[in-house]
Amino acid sequence: MRVDPPPPGRGLQEAPVADTSKLNADEQRLAELGYKQELSRNWSGFSNFAISFSIISILAGCFTTFGQAWNNGGPIAISIGWPLISIFILIIGLTMSELVSAYPTSGGIYWWACALGGPKAGYYTGWLNLIGLWAVIASVSYGCATFLDLSLSAFSEDWAAGYSLQRVFIIFICVLAAVSILNIFSGALMAMLNNVSVWWHVIGAAVIVIILIVLPPSHMSVSDVFTMTVNNSGGLNGGETSGLLFWLYVLPLGFLLTQYTITGFDASAHVSEETQGAADAAAKGIWRSIFYSAIGGWILLLTFLFAVQDPEAVTAGGGGVAVIFFQALDAKVAGAVLLISTIGQFFCSMSCMTSCSRMMFAFSRDG
Repeated sequence: MRVDPPPPGRGLQEAPVADTSKLNADEQRLAELGYKQELSRNWSGFSNFAISFSIISILAGCFTTFGQAWNNGGPIAISIGWPLISIFILIIGLTMSELVSAYPTSGGIYWWACALGGPKAGYYTGWLNLIGLWAVIASVSYGCATFLDLSLSAFSEDWAAGYSLQRVFIIFICVLAAVSILNIFSGALMAMLNNVSVWWHVIGAAVIVIILIVLPPSHMSVSDVFTMTVNNSGGLNGGETSGLLFWLYVLPLGFLLTQYTITGFDASAHVSEETQGAADAAAKGIWRSIFYSAIGGWILLLTFLFAVQDPEAVTAGGGGVAVIFFQALDAKVAGAVLLISTIGQFFCSMSCMTSCSRMMFAFSRDG
C-alpha cells in the first residue's frame, strides 16, 4: 500500500473533504495528496500535452537561439548537439513523468522536491522554479516582439528604416499584455488555444521545411552540415576551432540552443489539477512533448543548415536565422517564414504564462 507524504502546506487539515466516496478518481487522488478540487477539470490529455509542446515551441527556441549555437561551435553544435542533448533531456522527462504519475498536483517539481527531500528542498525548488518561469515569460515575449518587428521590416522598407529598441520594447509590453488578458479568461479557452498551437507548430514547421528544401538556389553539403565548426564567441580560444578549450568550453555553450528550447515541459504537471485522468495524461504529456519536439526541431534545424548559402556571411551577421533566410529566399518569403515563427512564439508566451499562473496558485495554496 502506498503511503503518501504530508502535503507541503495546508492540505486537507484546513480544507477537509468529508466524503471521498462521492469523488471521481482524479478528485480522490488529489484528496489523498491533501487537497480538494478547486479548478475545473476541462483539459483533455491532448490539451495537457499541448501546453508542454507549445512551451517547448520549436518555432521559438530554434529561431531565437540559433545564433547561440552557430557562434559557439557552428553547424556541428546544431546537427550533432541537438539530438545528443535531447536524449539527456528525455531521460529527465521520463523521471518527471514517473513523479507526476504518482503526485499529479499543480505544484509540480517543488511539490515533488518537498515530498522527497523535505520542506526546505521544496521551498528553494519552488522559488527557483518560479523565478525561472518569470524569466522565460519575459524571454519568449521579447523574442516574439523582436521577430514581429523583423517580420514587418521584411514587408515594409519604411518600417525597417524606423527600427529602434524602444519600438521593440513597446511591442514586448503589448505581447505581455495580450497573453495576460487571454489567461484571465477561462481555462477551457486556454486548453482550446493550446490545441490550436500544436497544429500551428506542426503545420507551420512543415511549411518552413518545404520552403527551405525547394526554394534556395543551392544547399550546403552533408559534410559541412555535420562537421563544420565555427568559433564566433568573441575571443574565446582565440577564435580557434580546435583544442580542448573549444571542445570542452566553446562547443558546450552552443548546446544551450537545445537546453533553452526543450524546457518548460513541467507545465503538464502544473495543469494536472485541470486535466482529466491526470496521473496518466500528465505523465504522457511530459515525455511525448519532449520526444516529438526533439524530432521536429532537429528536422527544422537541419533545413536551416542546408539552406545556408554563405557560412562566412552568416557568421559575420551574428549567426541569426534571419541572415540565412534572406540569403536563401526572396525577402517577402523570408518575412513569411519569420511571421510563422512569430505566431508560434506568441502561443509559446501564452502557454508560459498559463504554466506560471498555475504554479503560483499552488505555491500560494501551500503557504
